[in-house]
Amino acid sequence: MPFKPVEHPKCPKCEKSVYAAEERVAGGYKFHKSCFKCGLCGKMLDSTNVTEHEAELYCKNCHARKYGPKGYGFGGGAGCLSMDTGSHLQGDDIVINRAVLLPKAIAKAPEGEGCPKCGGFVYAAEQMLARGRAFHKSCFKCGECSKRLDSVNVTEGPDKDIYCKVCYGKKFGPKGYGYGQGGGTLQSDTVSISGQAPKITVIDTACIKAAPGEGCPRCGGVVFAAEEVLAKGRPWHRKCFKCHDCHKTLDSIIACDGPDRDVYCKTCYGKKWGPHGYGFACGSGFLQTDGLTEDEISQNRPFYNPDTTSIKAAPGQGCPRCGGAVFAAEQQLAKGTMWHKKCFNCAECHRPLDSTLACDGPDKEVHCRACYAKLFGPKGFGFGHSPTLVSTGGAATAIHDPRPNSGSRAAPGHGCRRCGYPVYAAEQMVSKSGIFHKRCFSCSDCGRSLDSTNQNDAPNGEIYCRGCYGRNFGPKGVGFGMGAGTLTMA
Repeated sequence: MPFKPVEHPKCPKCEKSVYAAEERVAGGYKFHKSCFKCGLCGKMLDSTNVTEHEAELYCKNCHARKYGPKGYGFGGGAGCLSMDTGSHLQGDDIVINRAVLLPKAIAKAPEGEGCPKCGGFVYAAEQMLARGRAFHKSCFKCGECSKRLDSVNVTEGPDKDIYCKVCYGKKFGPKGYGYGQGGGTLQSDTVSISGQAPKITVIDTACIKAAPGEGCPRCGGVVFAAEEVLAKGRPWHRKCFKCHDCHKTLDSIIACDGPDRDVYCKTCYGKKWGPHGYGFACGSGFLQTDGLTEDEISQNRPFYNPDTTSIKAAPGQGCPRCGGAVFAAEQQLAKGTMWHKKCFNCAECHRPLDSTLACDGPDKEVHCRACYAKLFGPKGFGFGHSPTLVSTGGAATAIHDPRPNSGSRAAPGHGCRRCGYPVYAAEQMVSKSGIFHKRCFSCSDCGRSLDSTNQNDAPNGEIYCRGCYGRNFGPKGVGFGMGAGTLTMA
């Protein structure tokens, strides 16, 4: 059997065999590395700037000059704003393409399965979808101006072709003054030829009647999804969805459903169904009775029964003040008991209370802070707020000593250094000499209350403020101490 050498692909420029070590691929063709350059300017190319056109290679600039759009407004710069075709670059010294131009044969697809424009098979790598139909990327352009389209600016026409938005508006959009997106569409095309005014089509929504209770509540016609507006679960025509009184067009924000199963704007709803009289609603337009009598106003006004004792609760389960049942909408909590909002006021001055002002007294009542201090707070000069600086019994009240004076004492060395009683964690103050009650943590001489920033531990195991510590244990004499009281030889 005779030897048959392996056939290698031919370079389209020099028509010689291309081997794997030197091949460059562009547009499905294989070129030599030395032949991989622009066919006009001879610039060496790579995969980032090569452009292939019918088996010929170009750089991007030369391809735009030769095959790109010409004229004002096209191209990427001043060099493109001309009618230059690059003919001055085509001389005898420029290597031209010697490849045979083969016509692109597109395999035809069965009827209705291929590209709607050319009828060929469309593969996944090049398909563009519009209305469920697949187009070639090169065929996906406007049917009028041949502008390249994408998924953002494509518009499908009723003739099953695709258009850009401007051409679609000119061909199928409304005509006449005020329509369209620019001066090109502000015309009436066919009307300007005939000299007649454009016809206005009035759509009768009631021409297709619906079954009783299923159509538009206003006209009774069938409501389709494209024009449907919902109010209280009932579909309306967008044209019919307007105020019953003033015929103002409504939307889902300003529409109000009236008790007569019709829709109103907020102003007409307030006039017709809202409360009447001075002080109601949103403005002076509502501060009137529109000719209504007092009996008619009283009938429309909602009735409110302020008697909280009308529904009695079981003993111990109702409001502590009136004994009526307390419901969730009006309950106020105090010390585990539920009160009516109306009853939740001070037992002395009847001031309305809330969770921040209420004080639970030992008499199982609630009081405001001032009345609670008068009744149950300490009495005499220096205690409480200004209303409590009185003696209600007529005689001077003994000063209350807050220190403990009853109960079992703590073991030696384990209790408060000053009173000897046990100290719990919630009231504990710590010093170098031991632990104290918060109320016992005061200066041993002047009795001033102390804290961790101003207390001083003395050698005798007591605590002092800074002034008393300086007088008792500080250096004496001229120049020492914290004030004139310490500048002595005492």
